[in-house]
Amino acid sequence: MFFLNIRRLFSTGDSLILAVSVIMCFYHLYIAWVGTADALILRSVHLGFALIITFLVFPTNLQGKPKLAFLTNLIFIFLSITIAGYVVIEYEYFINRMMYVDALKPQDWILSILAIFLILEATRRSIGTTLPLTAAGFLFYAIFFTGIELEQILEQMYLGTQGIFGIPIYVSATYVVLFIVFGALVERTGTGKLFMDFALSLTGRSAGGPAKVSCLTSGMFGTVSGSAVANVMTTGTFTIPMMKRIGYKPAFAGGVEAVASTGGQIMPPIMGAAAFIMAEFLAKSYLEVAAFALIPALLYYVALFFTVHFEAKRLGMEGLPKKDLPSVTSVLRSRGHLFVPLFVLIGVLLAGYSPPLAALCGIISTIPVACIRKSTRQFVSLKNITAALAQGAKNATMVALACACAGIVIGVIFITGLGLEFTNLVLKAASNYLLPALLLTMVAGIILGMGMPTAAAYIMQTALLVPALVKLGVLTEAAHMFVFYFAILSSITPPVALAVYAANGISQGKLWKSSIAALKLGAAGYIIPFMFVFGPPLLMIGTIREVFTTFLTALIGVISLSGGLTGFFLSSAKIIERLLLIIAALTLLAPDKLTDLIGLTLVGFVSLLQWRRKSY
Repeated sequence: MFFLNIRRLFSTGDSLILAVSVIMCFYHLYIAWVGTADALILRSVHLGFALIITFLVFPTNLQGKPKLAFLTNLIFIFLSITIAGYVVIEYEYFINRMMYVDALKPQDWILSILAIFLILEATRRSIGTTLPLTAAGFLFYAIFFTGIELEQILEQMYLGTQGIFGIPIYVSATYVVLFIVFGALVERTGTGKLFMDFALSLTGRSAGGPAKVSCLTSGMFGTVSGSAVANVMTTGTFTIPMMKRIGYKPAFAGGVEAVASTGGQIMPPIMGAAAFIMAEFLAKSYLEVAAFALIPALLYYVALFFTVHFEAKRLGMEGLPKKDLPSVTSVLRSRGHLFVPLFVLIGVLLAGYSPPLAALCGIISTIPVACIRKSTRQFVSLKNITAALAQGAKNATMVALACACAGIVIGVIFITGLGLEFTNLVLKAASNYLLPALLLTMVAGIILGMGMPTAAAYIMQTALLVPALVKLGVLTEAAHMFVFYFAILSSITPPVALAVYAANGISQGKLWKSSIAALKLGAAGYIIPFMFVFGPPLLMIGTIREVFTTFLTALIGVISLSGGLTGFFLSSAKIIERLLLIIAALTLLAPDKLTDLIGLTLVGFVSLLQWRRKSY
């Protein structure tokens, strides 16, 4: 009878997922309110919730054997509770035992193996096979090719804070989950509509207006979503048809949305999950990391904005009719108050408080702010709020599993010394020269990012590649930002360009043409990381004068690159003018007076040629 009641409860499906997800959210909100719990307990409970939700959302499917499938899934959930609960119940044992000295108890052996298996399986179900296969490969190497005893490997993975319960899962449990819940709440209370209407009112009438709307909307929305694919599916359903309506080809329209959505992860104030992990690795405040990211993100979007502008000018496109567009005043009057939670979050961060508290204040402000006006009051209902919390928990679950799985990789790297070996390998392959090392790191970052979430790709690059760059003289902050960028840009890099795939599903363009368009539109994104490696003032590291002059030359450089790639600057550009603009952009890559002078001279020369041609 008890078994039948349990099965009936699980058969409700969505209701149970909703309940567990909401409980997870309230647990983390409570911890943020009262102060951080014991680190190991918080991490284990967070992981436990993530595993349970994953096995509920992605249940075992055995064709023709529903009873066996149900029983298997029930066992997975029970084991998930067990491995998380063991840490909580035996907390004193965990913190008092001596690593690599005290022998493992029988239950330690069993639960360590189970924890690894459950994390790999849950990650496979929710994210895909690449990351768990990578983690399994590292474990295989540690067990069979290093001579390290299995007991020490299991101890490293489960019984300490340098494996599964390391920095990545700590960041997921303390920072990321709250910001993801905040993003889900502001989206559900109508902020997405605000972003869209606000962007339409500002740029809708200009040449190529819908493409510029995509840039602004996806940039704003991306700061709260943190996912390129989710961003595409949310804003692209509106912007892509608008772009096609005024004459953009389907492939180009999809490329614009994919590139704009991908940039959301690098645009402060919220950015993606990896930014919070970077703050921990660098031992910096999140506000400092956001400051590092600000100018490169602005350059990224300026380059995209001018690319779509030049393309529209080249093709003679116009914007949308005025009658189809909202006015700025009407948008701000009806929905402008929805900006308040974002201002609250930023204000709390600027006041010097912790990111979890800032996210909590933003979350608390969301509902009363939505109640201010009738136009948004409709979104404040128990059903909508619980759905937002549930969606936030589900999104946070994928990040948590990616972090736990990446923690397995980090644990292996730490216990085997593989990171040092990899650093030496990169240095040897690059012959101790910086540029080849950067190119190798770029390729490795894109490959890693193609099959796994940005956070996991960034974590592995930090362990394997960043030390080599630092050893070659790159500033630590610049090295971390470099690998962070290329982990993100894999979303628009063929052959596995997930953001392009998502956008192409809406635009109905040819996939290869969409991928080429995205590469062209996002070209500046591949150059900007090299620019801040050679010019740290772009990360706001240096004097005000250095920051300003470096930003100004970089700005001219990315605009020149956009003109050279599209074939339009002040007017249609000839082949030689396009080449000169691209060369100018490359010479402005490094903040050197001679190269800057050459680049500025070339830009001035092309501008003069085109101005004289227009005058006649």
